[in-house]
This record gives sequence, C-alpha cells and structure tokens, in this order.
Amino acid sequence: MATIEVKNLVKTFGTGELETKVLKGINLSIKKGEWVAIMGRSGAGKSTLMYQMSLLDDPTSGEVIIEGQATSEMSDREKIRMRLFKFGYVFQDYALLPELTALENVVLPLLMEKYSRADAIQHAEGALKKVGLGHRFPNLPSQLSGGEQQRVSVARAIAETPDILFADEPTANLDRESSQTVMDIFSALHTEGQTIIMVTHEEEYGRLADRTIQLDDGRIV
Repeated sequence: MATIEVKNLVKTFGTGELETKVLKGINLSIKKGEWVAIMGRSGAGKSTLMYQMSLLDDPTSGEVIIEGQATSEMSDREKIRMRLFKFGYVFQDYALLPELTALENVVLPLLMEKYSRADAIQHAEGALKKVGLGHRFPNLPSQLSGGEQQRVSVARAIAETPDILFADEPTANLDRESSQTVMDIFSALHTEGQTIIMVTHEEEYGRLADRTIQLDDGRIV
C-alpha cells in the first residue's frame, strides 16, 4: 500500500476572472520509505502540491489518500491529529520562536502533543544530538547561524519520529556548506527508513532522492 496517493488533484485560487488553477489534475503515488523530490520552475505548483499532501491546505477537487484513508472524509480534528502525530515539517524560513532556546523550540510541540516534560526533553535532546547540535541546547535562534537554525527545525520535525517528513525548500536560505549538512541529515534519515517529500529547485539535491517529480504549469511532466 502506498503511504500517499494523489488522485486527479486540482487546486484553484481566486474566483471569476481572477481564478488561477495552480494544480491541474495531479496523479501520483509515494511508497513508504521513499525519498521524493518535487521540482520545477518558480510558479510550477511545487509548494502548493506539498501543502495539499501534508494537509496544510485543502484541494479544490480530487483526493489525497494517506495510508489508505481518504482525507476528504476526515474531520478537522482528525487532520490536526495527523499533522501532529504522523507528519514532520521543515520550512525554508525555519519558523523558530525567537524567545525560546534551541531545546525549548523542539520541546514545545512535544508538550502540545501531551508528552510529559521529562519525556519531551529526552526526545528533544536526542533529536538535536542527531542533527549535530548537542552543544547548542541553551542557545536562542539569534545566537545560531542560518544552517544551525534549520537543523533545529529538522530536529523539531523528527523529534517524534514522523511517518512522513515534508520539507519545503529546506536549503533555500542557506549557504552551500549548511545546505550540504542538511542534505546529509536527510540522507541519514532516509537510510533509516524515513519517508521524505521534499520541494527543491536545486538539481544536485533533487538527485539525492529516490525519485524526482517534475512539475510544469501545474502538471507532472
């Protein structure tokens, strides 16, 4: 069984004369443990497709099926639970809370998921060590480089061992060395069996994936 199936997915923004169809009937299937890179020029619909698959947005029509369950039949509460407990997210802007330390940024979502404080700290420390930041627990985001902030973001995403890791342009704001560090982390996670769906415009990083899905004008080419 596929981890994710997308069937005739359409996403439209605006109405009337301002209507723009961003996704135009996407069909694809992603297996458990697969690393898939979604690529294409700016405006091709890459991030929009990822947002539909990761339940951060609802399609205009079509279906996203997660582990055999049609998401159109899920309640909002069920979708929230899936985002919390089954998915991990890495965004290009890091999305860290500036007033919290690296450790606290990873601990907070775990506390929201009803972990005890002790268990949350244990999971967070393990995740930060996994991305090479065991020495950065007390540092605020402003005391970290861009690459280190993105690694905190990755640690937060993997702290609860998600079924699927979604990454939207995870190297977009990083220098070459930091980008390679993040990709090395992704490669290690993939070796351990992590399913990864990554949007990227960097061909060299796309080639690291098992498979590349090329989008153009809202269609798979």
